[in-house]
Amino acid sequence: MDVEVELSRIIINETSDQQVIVLKERHGPRSFPIVIGIVEIFAIDRRLKGITPPRPMTHDLLDSVIKHLGGKIEKIVINDLRNHTFYARIHLQMNGQTVEIDSRPSDAIALGAASSSPIFVAEHVLKKVCG
Repeated sequence: MDVEVELSRIIINETSDQQVIVLKERHGPRSFPIVIGIVEIFAIDRRLKGITPPRPMTHDLLDSVIKHLGGKIEKIVINDLRNHTFYARIHLQMNGQTVEIDSRPSDAIALGAASSSPIFVAEHVLKKVCG
């Protein structure tokens, strides 16, 4: 089962390549951090602050391409955790079918922020990171 989460905190450290986002269970107490890159953290941060760049950023471009091809992002799912690495899937609705695309969580979350798509975490992943 997948559990809906939301971005709880964004921790930007401009002197490091590793940034942190904290995902929190939408209807519960569990939360956990994910380390992501600086490009993705700034893309997420800009979107949440409502800042529109003069030209589309990569995640905005991908969202636009999906929409122009008749698709819709249904949800982002952090679906696995192996060897301290998170895995994600982007669920697209295309031509009446759901298509799942493998993705790094940072890119999937940035795309989800660009498209205002819900983010979910698989229950077994939450159990691994939250006990």
